[in-house]
Amino acid sequence: MNPLKLMALNSQFTSLMLDTQAVMTLRMMGMAGALPHAKTENARMVDEKGPAMTQAFQAATKAAMAGKSPDQIMTAAMAPVSKKVRANRKRLTK
Repeated sequence: MNPLKLMALNSQFTSLMLDTQAVMTLRMMGMAGALPHAKTENARMVDEKGPAMTQAFQAATKAAMAGKSPDQIMTAAMAPVSKKVRANRKRLTK
């Protein structure tokens, strides 16, 4: 694997990790009453997991079946999850 591709993949993982931690913190603070929190937020955080993971598995499988490289498969798998997490972070920080 090309070292630059590995660095790009690590950067994507890091971005996903930081956004995920931010969303988790914001949701926990909402549950604790420290931040405004929609009554539907707890159900929303559970309900969104299944579809996001399904999309990630489908994207990874499609990339693997197309003969893509491992970094391309991981990038394809992270894309739907990253999109959802990023949208949650933006929504929760408004």
